[in-house]
Amino acid sequence: MASIKIENVQKAFGKTIAIDHLNLEIKDGEFFTFLGPSGCGKTTTLRMIAGFYYPTKGVVRFGDKDMTRVPPEKRNTGMVFQNYALFPHMTVFENVAFGLRVRKVSSSDLKGKVLDALRKVRLENYSDRQVSQLSGGQQQRVALARALVIEPEILLLDEPLSNLDAKLRDEMRAEILRLQRDYKITTIYVTHDQAEALSMSDRIAVFNFGVCHQVGTPAEIYNQPANDFVASFIGEINLLSVQVKSVQQENIVVTLENGEEPVKLIVHNHTNEGELIQQNEKNLAVSIRPEAIRILDTVEKGTNILKGKIESVQFFGSVVNVMVDVHNVLLRVDVLNTHEFGYFYQGKEVYVQLPEKQLRLIPVISGDAP
Repeated sequence: MASIKIENVQKAFGKTIAIDHLNLEIKDGEFFTFLGPSGCGKTTTLRMIAGFYYPTKGVVRFGDKDMTRVPPEKRNTGMVFQNYALFPHMTVFENVAFGLRVRKVSSSDLKGKVLDALRKVRLENYSDRQVSQLSGGQQQRVALARALVIEPEILLLDEPLSNLDAKLRDEMRAEILRLQRDYKITTIYVTHDQAEALSMSDRIAVFNFGVCHQVGTPAEIYNQPANDFVASFIGEINLLSVQVKSVQQENIVVTLENGEEPVKLIVHNHTNEGELIQQNEKNLAVSIRPEAIRILDTVEKGTNILKGKIESVQFFGSVVNVMVDVHNVLLRVDVLNTHEFGYFYQGKEVYVQLPEKQLRLIPVISGDAP
């Protein structure tokens, strides 16, 4: 196993900057995810770690070793590609054994290692089958076994579940995580799927346009987004244009900019808000997750209680999505289905409470907040 350091790395293809001044440190044995939309630079970064691309500038280290220009075959990494890249003319056993044969492992050792890897992915009874006879999920397991059998220090996974249906993706997420924990191997996982990232990762790096915007645990990324891009890319979010009016020790007073008479909101003063306000005085928004908003039948005592009208109701099984117009601002509210959601209907007047500790001031980097 190995830790990974990416130090001030830049990757250019001609005049196009695919990765710009990236600095990351991935811990030994960590499950680390690169998350972002297509074309954001996450796969380019993975390929620089694998050795398929060399950085234009900067350094890639495994532990204390400079691996920046070491060829892929000398990096001791195992990689699972999006399309699995299996050999269709070979059996399952031969596919898994391929990397060991390249390394000239003896026949007696090779057989034991291959069968052990197949047991780990629960395919020990499929060793003589052609890979073309396997389902998508089984082929994915073969690709995992082939990557793991060489006992790599680092496992690299490039969107390995994108070709599977929803149910099989759920099963394979659990399988990959089980194998990673069993092998205790440093793993980097590339995906654009936020559910995969949140459910599997120790930590996540969120990319867009070649820039890493935030690194943190799933809870940190979800609950404390660094800016409006991260907030809107990870789950559903309400982003509200505001102006800061005053900063107090416990709270920050802002006004909701809605084209009408401004509405005052109280935001809890989290640790770094003062510095954030100074740096982004005119480019700030307030964010709040839909599940954090309360819907009230009648007005109650408390802060941030606003009158609104229900615009639409959508039933999603475990959750009811209620869109509420509050002073010309449309808020999404997710209410847990308790089998008593019939009192939500279009046109009903309600009150909503935006708990001050659930509101966060964040920089706006991708244009005006909605």
